[in-house]
Amino acid sequence: MRVGVLTGGGDCPGLNAVIRAIVRKAERHYGDSVIGFLDGWRGVLEGEFIEVDVERMRGTLPRGGTVLGTSRLSPRMYDDGIDRVRATMETAGADALIVIGGEGTLSAGVGVFEAGAANVVGVPKTIDNDIGLTELTFGFDTAVGIATAAIDRLHTTAESHDRVMVVEVMGRHVGHIATWAGIAGGATLTLIPEEPFDIEAVADAIIRRHQRGRWASIVVVAEGARPKEGTIEMPEPEIDQFGHVRLGGIGQVVAAEIEARTGFDTRVTVLGHIQRGGTPSALDRVLCSWYGIAAIDAVHDGDWGSMVAFQGGEMVRVRLADAVAELKPVSPALYDVARAFFP
Repeated sequence: MRVGVLTGGGDCPGLNAVIRAIVRKAERHYGDSVIGFLDGWRGVLEGEFIEVDVERMRGTLPRGGTVLGTSRLSPRMYDDGIDRVRATMETAGADALIVIGGEGTLSAGVGVFEAGAANVVGVPKTIDNDIGLTELTFGFDTAVGIATAAIDRLHTTAESHDRVMVVEVMGRHVGHIATWAGIAGGATLTLIPEEPFDIEAVADAIIRRHQRGRWASIVVVAEGARPKEGTIEMPEPEIDQFGHVRLGGIGQVVAAEIEARTGFDTRVTVLGHIQRGGTPSALDRVLCSWYGIAAIDAVHDGDWGSMVAFQGGEMVRVRLADAVAELKPVSPALYDVARAFFP
């Protein structure tokens, strides 16, 4: 077979490890050829691709980013998008398309498959860990590790100056990174999109902590966290050219409110794209390799419209349309673990 691969949406540690695994089994086990579309769906829409083989992928297992490039373009953004995808697949002689991406990229894959423009298999990629029907998305473990290491470092500087440190991490609509990093890093409080926060309660908790002689506090805030209605005036977020809410800045708002209400010196650290970069963790390298092998196996089984998913310690297949139907929120039981350590 001739198999196409694309990586779309935000970059993520482990993308190259997935591509490497797909290519390895495709070439050495099935005798396939693999082509990589450049810059996500843009490469499919514009017919830009390269041949990808085992030799080209050597040395990429620990490398961050994606050798294919990525973008947030989608066939849904063009009136003739589906026709362009169909034409490219025919011109390239591709029998299947493995789509590696998050909710937006995979949703586009659903549309392409349902329109009959390509035989699609999905691989869930996002540091946010918010794709449905899979317990883990690759890149998440690396992002949590980076955030936890930053929190560890902030503890010592906060204690040296008797400060409150607000750490803003990624998490547009869900707070998986914030929750896991908050627990692992021993955060005083963790604020996530699933649980609108009361800033007065946040300030009171920090005051109680300091009254007990526990100087220095770490507050982890997911970028999509929002206050309870009527508690803090928040400007309407901007919408970018791809229809996504442009987030960021909630850490500054929370820090200013904490300092005003407590009188404690409060500083902000925004981790931003640091969480996306660099080498993937050992767990992510294994998970990526497993995802890649599972994806090419699904292609050879002709399981079109499926997504490979990690459930119960095994790789399974689910319907791609079902996986992207709804984002996976933080489990209330897990957030209760974090809450048990709040003041």
